[in-house]
Amino acid sequence: MDNYNKSENSEQRSQTQVASSPPLGSRGAGSGADWGSNIKSQMRKGYLEYCILLILKKKPAYASDIIAELKEAKMIVVEGTLYPLLTRLKNSELLDYRWEESTQGPPRKYYEVTPKGEQFILELDAAWQEINSVIDKIKENQD
Repeated sequence: MDNYNKSENSEQRSQTQVASSPPLGSRGAGSGADWGSNIKSQMRKGYLEYCILLILKKKPAYASDIIAELKEAKMIVVEGTLYPLLTRLKNSELLDYRWEESTQGPPRKYYEVTPKGEQFILELDAAWQEINSVIDKIKENQD
């Protein structure tokens, strides 16, 4: 199956998932604030891996550095969230790591983007631009 067909099938599955989702107003008995919090959480999950890859694209870093940079950008992430994501990115061959001795304790695991990860970042960049373009267009049409 060529990439176009894979992409087309993936898009069809995505559209099916969206079409089979319950209407926005029927997501449970929670308040609008609960729903708003949930959608923010879902959106955050969607771009957290992208943010991690962007951080590591600049230079290799260990987990504490990644958390600090995310915190500086006003995105609070705890180790219990970060490590499973780093493992998933490593298992997908988007990241690799190396151990470095530390003068302040045990060796540190430094994560870095692989060539496959760099290519994936380019794809995410394009997807991010597309999402922004769609949202901007919709906002413009509201004026």
